[in-house]
Amino acid sequence: MIIAIFYNESKNASRSVAIDVCRFLASFNVKVVSDDHKAAEIGALPISGVDPKEIDFMLSLGGDGTILRVLHSHPEIEAPLIGINLGGLGFMADVPLTDIYASLQDLLNGSYQIQKRIVMEGKASNGDACFAVNDIVVHRAQIPSLVDLAMYVDGSYLNTFSADGLIVATPGGSTAYSLAAGGPIITPEVNALVITPISPHTISNRPIVLMPKEEIRIQYLSENKPVEVTFDGISSFSMATGEVFRIKLSPKTFRSVLLTRHNYFSTLRTKLGWAGKLRV
Repeated sequence: MIIAIFYNESKNASRSVAIDVCRFLASFNVKVVSDDHKAAEIGALPISGVDPKEIDFMLSLGGDGTILRVLHSHPEIEAPLIGINLGGLGFMADVPLTDIYASLQDLLNGSYQIQKRIVMEGKASNGDACFAVNDIVVHRAQIPSLVDLAMYVDGSYLNTFSADGLIVATPGGSTAYSLAAGGPIITPEVNALVITPISPHTISNRPIVLMPKEEIRIQYLSENKPVEVTFDGISSFSMATGEVFRIKLSPKTFRSVLLTRHNYFSTLRTKLGWAGKLRV
């Protein structure tokens, strides 16, 4: 078995945890690889020395942001990913540090399922392209006023939003920026996209859930400076007045490891601080 480990250097404990995890996995004869410039310092082998298709699992040590950076830095690796949460609020990185070794033991014992999650791809008028696991955001950026964004779904005009921007999120991304902007929580196995306006001028502009087979087209209408298009909070490019950005379902998928000892709804309750109690 080959496991690729990626850790967030900005987290104080991440390097020491990565070293301990490498030792733990090596004791089970697991071959551990990591980014070439980090591999030696944690006791792993350079990732360039293995075929990406031979990697069985990816292990991310950090938070949801670390997972997203891993997926964008290594799009050639299609192995399912398990996230160890070393930060605060994290939904994709759902394994707490206190449960790391029991969870890894479950992984090695085969006590898990693989969940496929949808991924979006976007393309601008000038040919700039991107993919997103969580969300694609069109935002006013440095413009001090609201901007007008027209949206079309499969060629049909939906609405022109006067707002700070628009969020197009996958179910996995529904608990990120979209949730903060008032969007619904969608369980990861649902095939859907959610459109969430950011601070819309018209309060009747509400989040909309769409089937992912539909192409979404967003056109920037305001006579103003360019707006910013970001994907997964990783990278961005600008879109000028009149330009169009297209979003559709990608043939690429994100494969997540679901351990039998962890439950999505339990993660929701914990991360969101829900105070409801079961009454019997």
